[in-house]
Amino acid sequence: MTAVEQSQSEDYQTAQAFASSWNHTAEGSSYTLDQFEDWMHPLSKSDLESKNVLELGCGNASLGFHLVSSWNPNSYIGIDLGDSVISAKSNLALTEKANWQVLQDDLVTYKGDPQDLVYCIGVLHHLKRPQTGFQSVINNTKVGGSFHCWVYGAEGNALVKFIVEPTRKVACRLPWWLTKHVIAASMVTPFFLYAKALKAFRRHSFLQGLPLYEYSQWIAKREYSFFKQVAFDQLVSPQTAYISKAELEKWMNDDERIDPNSTYIVSRNGNSWKFGGKRYK
Repeated sequence: MTAVEQSQSEDYQTAQAFASSWNHTAEGSSYTLDQFEDWMHPLSKSDLESKNVLELGCGNASLGFHLVSSWNPNSYIGIDLGDSVISAKSNLALTEKANWQVLQDDLVTYKGDPQDLVYCIGVLHHLKRPQTGFQSVINNTKVGGSFHCWVYGAEGNALVKFIVEPTRKVACRLPWWLTKHVIAASMVTPFFLYAKALKAFRRHSFLQGLPLYEYSQWIAKREYSFFKQVAFDQLVSPQTAYISKAELEKWMNDDERIDPNSTYIVSRNGNSWKFGGKRYK
């Protein structure tokens, strides 16, 4: 894909916004191995070991890093439209493996050799046409192969949509450093304290009805800088959708290539969805 073709993609602005995030993070994966395995569940190492794997929307390869270094695929290809491919290549080089490749391309139109597994984590909800991005996931999955995705949920995110979304519509137009070090930092500090408090007092069951309780239990395992990075990722994007379980069911039901007996939709942290299955046509 040429530089001109990349810049003409309807998702180019979003990809470059995320590149400004990923290319200014510390070297290596931003996630722990436990976080990677949580995102991939119900898939496990045994499902991917010695398989050919494609990641659509790889960012700086924070997930691909753990896949390549710990899950031992036969091959890994990461696709991203933005300049985050620069940090993706650097991070994957740290694995000292040679079975990976990173390509700068539009995941919506990309068509390579069909793979044993295609996954897309945290990207579809930032596309202008999320369902078209999902169709590309299936396009690149071989017959008999598996697919796995994760998206923000329409359910469980009322507080985020009320507070974060109005700010995002302004912050995404500002210089990345201002959004990250001023806006994201100031907005995430109260939530950092809230999440840490919920985790500290998790034995009190009456707290479980509070907003973002499950999500707080997950993210509170991490340090302040991770909170800030997550907030920056949410604020820097020009495009964000919150997708309902019913919509995901429709996506999969409408695609006759997907084996209806293989599909799953799993709630993650009470505010997002992991979903996947197998292609049989």
